[in-house]
Amino acid sequence: MEQGAPEQQPGPLGESLGGLDPDPVAAGDVESVGIGSGPEVRLAGSGDFMTTEGNFWSKKIEISVSEAEKRTGRNAMNMQETYTAYLIETRSVEPSDGQSVLTDSLWRRYSEFELLRNYLLVFYPHIVVPPLPEKRAEFVWHKLSADNMDPDFVERRRIGLENFLLRVASHSVLSEDKIFYLFLTQENNWKETVNETGFQLKADSRLKALNATFRVKNPDKRFTELKHYGDELQSVISHLLRVRARVADRLYGVYKVHGNYGRVFSEWSAIEKEMGDGLQSAGHHMDVYAASIDDILEEEEHYADQLKEYLFYAEALRAVCRKHELMQYDLEMAAQDLASKKQQCEELATGTVRTFSLKGMTSKLFGQETPEQREARIKVLEEQISEGEEQLKCKNLEGREFVKAAWADIERFKEQKNHDLKEALISYAVMQISMCKKGIQVWTNAKECFSKM
Repeated sequence: MEQGAPEQQPGPLGESLGGLDPDPVAAGDVESVGIGSGPEVRLAGSGDFMTTEGNFWSKKIEISVSEAEKRTGRNAMNMQETYTAYLIETRSVEPSDGQSVLTDSLWRRYSEFELLRNYLLVFYPHIVVPPLPEKRAEFVWHKLSADNMDPDFVERRRIGLENFLLRVASHSVLSEDKIFYLFLTQENNWKETVNETGFQLKADSRLKALNATFRVKNPDKRFTELKHYGDELQSVISHLLRVRARVADRLYGVYKVHGNYGRVFSEWSAIEKEMGDGLQSAGHHMDVYAASIDDILEEEEHYADQLKEYLFYAEALRAVCRKHELMQYDLEMAAQDLASKKQQCEELATGTVRTFSLKGMTSKLFGQETPEQREARIKVLEEQISEGEEQLKCKNLEGREFVKAAWADIERFKEQKNHDLKEALISYAVMQISMCKKGIQVWTNAKECFSKM
């Protein structure tokens, strides 16, 4: 999808999340948006993107996480641990003989996927970074195992990791990142390469983010509404998944109880001569019906995982909002500091003190400064004011770029979300209709068996 602000469309995000003002804040306007001292904003076309590796994406590339393998090794504490490794394969699709040529394959642990995503979050704070699948099973019903080494759970997580890579690879900005390219092609020393970027030092602290949340005086209404939307989206999907787990429990029980029909009809057929064949056939249909719930609920897990992806996307939305709050907070602090210095300079120039200050009290106790001292202080303050005004101008400019890039990506995410959830819910409804039709067919077959008795 092309990077840019698409036309405004109605949707769950509301009207306030529609079209982007191309110039939402004028340079020097402190009340709008700023940028913090954290990770730099890396917009499309800038940053440490691929150079010679660009040939990697010049051809059509297929990415898959094809296998999962249980392994045993040593962790950082030199203690033995069991973990799962995933085989990533990248294929360049060439027209020669219609064959897919294997470009590369390597193994990655889940923790390496986490490292990649953490890096992307830091260096691309204006992007709604795709989430990883759950590390441990959540919203499970009684038949499913919560063990993260369970084969069924590992298989679902393998599919989720593949989906994560495809999401990143299809993004117009993230797909061009060199670290992402190396993640797919360089098995050894990849972690060292990531750590050399220094992204951990550029990450904003949780304490600073919390401080900004409560102390921003002029938050952007659109980002505030987006943050609330993220909270509500997470709450709604969590409730939906809990309901689904309860329904799955009860449905599983209802289907398995039908197996009792099969057992009873089979026992009954043993004592009936004329009705025996019909009862036996009806019992067989009931056994098939009871066993079918396993495949049905396994298919349901696929749709549940699609909902879980957007449950985790809600946190990605909030991450963009938190970064904006940090920027705004940092800008307001810079503006406040600049205003304070201007007031100090004015007071020194006029010799009047409008507010109480420690320096003013000290001057009264120990005498006034000499004209030379006052002039020197005024000169220093004027230099600081000049630097502060330039810094504030740069912060506002960077803030405008952040808002523009962030809102374009939010619109992209909005279209993706509407499409994905619509398709998932329609497919889920179709599956339920098919399941009900199978139930009707089973009883129709049983009816025919009873009619022939």
